[in-house]
Amino acid sequence: MIPHERSLVDRLKDKPFALLGINSDVDKTYYAQQAKEMGVTWRSFWNGPKGTTGPISTKWNVRAWPTIYVLDHKGVIRFTNVRGEAMDKAVDQLLAEMEGEAKPK
Repeated sequence: MIPHERSLVDRLKDKPFALLGINSDVDKTYYAQQAKEMGVTWRSFWNGPKGTTGPISTKWNVRAWPTIYVLDHKGVIRFTNVRGEAMDKAVDQLLAEMEGEAKPK
């Protein structure tokens, strides 16, 4: 998924868009090295030494990896587990909705 996420971040670099990742690797140093090699430029938080049962996944009730939440500009979860083209469409839809709200009526 990282190559697609990287292209999404690049495509939307001038838009009000943020990609956040949660890393479930037990070894934080290993992930940092892998992220650098794979070109991860967005924030990616470490879920702690318990891996998939760490504090972030526990709080968000994540039970499968990867789990994807697409939130709108108000912080409301609007899409879950969209990948690839479906993720692009979801993000583009939310950006269009936000731009529509910003236009004077």
